[in-house]
Amino acid sequence: MYATAIIPAILVIIGRFFITDSGHWLMSRGRVKEAEQEVARLLARAPAYPKQVRLTAPAGAVRSKPQGGYAELFSPENRRATILASVPWFLQDLGTYGIGIFTPTILALTLGHEIGHAHNVAALISRDIMAAKGAALLDTLLIVGILAAVLLADRVGRIQLQIVGFIGCAIGLGLAALSNHATSMHTALLFGGFMVFNFMTNLGPNAQTYLIAGEVFPTHIRGKGAGFAASFAKIGAVTTAFLFPVLLKDIGIDALLAILVCTSVLGAIVTWMFRIETRGVNLEHIGRVTASGASDHPMTAAGRAGAG
Repeated sequence: MYATAIIPAILVIIGRFFITDSGHWLMSRGRVKEAEQEVARLLARAPAYPKQVRLTAPAGAVRSKPQGGYAELFSPENRRATILASVPWFLQDLGTYGIGIFTPTILALTLGHEIGHAHNVAALISRDIMAAKGAALLDTLLIVGILAAVLLADRVGRIQLQIVGFIGCAIGLGLAALSNHATSMHTALLFGGFMVFNFMTNLGPNAQTYLIAGEVFPTHIRGKGAGFAASFAKIGAVTTAFLFPVLLKDIGIDALLAILVCTSVLGAIVTWMFRIETRGVNLEHIGRVTASGASDHPMTAAGRAGAG
């Protein structure tokens, strides 16, 4: 199952040899001619328009000595962006991968009797099939959520959607946890909770973390910043993939869901504390403000840029 991801990964690696390099990044390094060539490639059309590309670096955009090491991600001017891009993504992956991978298991454990109480192999397989069908139904909310994220990201803003999404995930997981203590509405609470979780995670953190990580860093370290954030987040993904079934067995569904409710609330808090809204903000402006230290609070600078 895991090996099937190798084929699209190879195709992506091959394709990356043929895409244009970042003109913004080349300009940040003072490589103006190369930047012009890459922008010309990006704008290639028939008939040619524009016929020639001439770029001029904004004041303060070209760095006198190229830097861009990973240590710069933790410098005072970039530390806020690094925390915002990395920590909420890590917390989001704890819930998304845990619930996403093991939804059929949770459903099988909570709908009817425990799997261990099955009287024969046929009964066990039948229960697993029922749980898999339920998980597939719930996964349709992921599609609805991502469509809503596409429509609202530039209207509402990344930070607001991420905060609302985290809170919605906590509510959904809370409803799922309550289902174990309900009698008449057990199934409705369980499915309703997971439906809310799936919709809210893709509306909020599962979609917005990608955008935020690619936008909050200045140009010359944007790739490293986004890469570090993604790598840090995958620590959470791998951790939950291995520990989720162990914790599910040792501490039970209620305690495990309660932990994930807390991580979702913590994600909303961290997003709010280290917020940098990039909706409507020119990414070159973010780079100049961060590099020059023109503002001690990135939200202030981003807000002014967005208003302008």
